[in-house]
This record gives sequence, structure tokens and C-alpha cells, in this order.
Amino acid sequence: MEGACIKRTRKSINIFNTTEEMAPAYKLTYFPVEALAEPIRFLFSYGGIEFEDFRFDRENWPQMKPNMPFGQVPVLEHNGKVAHQSIAMARYAAKKAKLVGNDEWEDLEIDAIVDTVNDLRQKIALYHYEADAAVKESRKEPLFKETLPYYLQRLDAVVKANNGHLALGKLTWADLYFVAILKYLNSMCGGNDILADYPNLTALKNTVLELPAIKTWLEKRPNSDM
Repeated sequence: MEGACIKRTRKSINIFNTTEEMAPAYKLTYFPVEALAEPIRFLFSYGGIEFEDFRFDRENWPQMKPNMPFGQVPVLEHNGKVAHQSIAMARYAAKKAKLVGNDEWEDLEIDAIVDTVNDLRQKIALYHYEADAAVKESRKEPLFKETLPYYLQRLDAVVKANNGHLALGKLTWADLYFVAILKYLNSMCGGNDILADYPNLTALKNTVLELPAIKTWLEKRPNSDM
């Protein structure tokens, strides 16, 4: 994106803000990882919407948590207001970026795909974050041999039937949401590429990552393990 610059502090990034005197309109607060905040970052970046990408030190979380809505992040601040829930924030950003449907039914189709991807994320997280080693091991085979194929085969077929996209036969925020959270899903699956056997989903990933605004974001964002 021509004319865009990045303003860095030790723990935050200001994308698309070209005047040092003015604070960006939005502040997104999250841990120093991609994970649940990355779809929002993708969508703001795609829409050319300036935002402060504030990533706090993990050791500061116990002090910050009581001040967060429902004790969770990410949170989004705008004009003195604070919003929570990552999917709701992503949907808001998608509207600003004009990646939503043309009517309520089209929005329903997009939302259903996003919720399906989030269902898959939660099932993977149930395995990844299990603290009991024996329980975690018992969940491994069902996840990799049943759950992942079940979801990914169907999502791959959806992309094939939708002109290379997850909904409406065109680029929507469902595409950006899926690709933005994919690194997190792979990380929770031991760093494996869960799309290796799914060519349509792989092609979709490449399509999104080649979008000029997304390429700019990928070049500017901090390194993160997930």
C-alpha cells in the first residue's frame, strides 16, 4: 500500500498511520501472538484502516486481566468505547473493509462458515491445551484421524464449489478469517500443515496471502510463534 508506513514502539505497531501527532482510530490489545487477534488485523489491514496493534508482555497479564471485559482479550478500543469477543470484532472489521454480504442471507452464509472454522479451532484447542498428559494422548488420534478430516474435507469441497472461496463464490471475510487463524491451528496441531492434503483450501490460502494489503501486513507484523 503506497504511502503507508509503520510506527513501532516496543510492544505496539501503528499500521497505516502517516501522522505521528494523531493516534489511530482503533487500538487492538492482545498477547504478543497472532492467534485470535490475527483475523482482525488481517481485516483492518485489507480495508486500509489504521489501528494500533498493542501486544502486551505476558507477565503483565495478571494485572491487566481484572480490567478487561470478562477477563479476556483481544479487546478493541474506539472513541472511548471497548469491545470484546474476537469474532464479533472481526465481523465489525469486515463491515468496515466491505467484505460482507449484500443481504442478510449472504451474511448468514459467511457467518456459518466462520462459526464452523471456530468450531474446529475449539476442538483442536481441547486437545492442545489439555494439561493431563494421559487425557491429551487419548484425544490425539480422534482429532487427527476423525475430526480434522471431517471438517477439512467438507471445507475443501465448499471452496471447490464456491469459485475458490469459502462463501458466495467471491472474496469475503470468511476467507481472511480462515487464513489468518490457520497458523494458530497448525501450531496447536504440533506445527503440522493441516491443509497438506486439501488442494482447494491450500489454493485459497495462497490467494489470500497474495492480496497486496495482506502482503504488506505480513511484511510489517512482528514475528510470532502462533
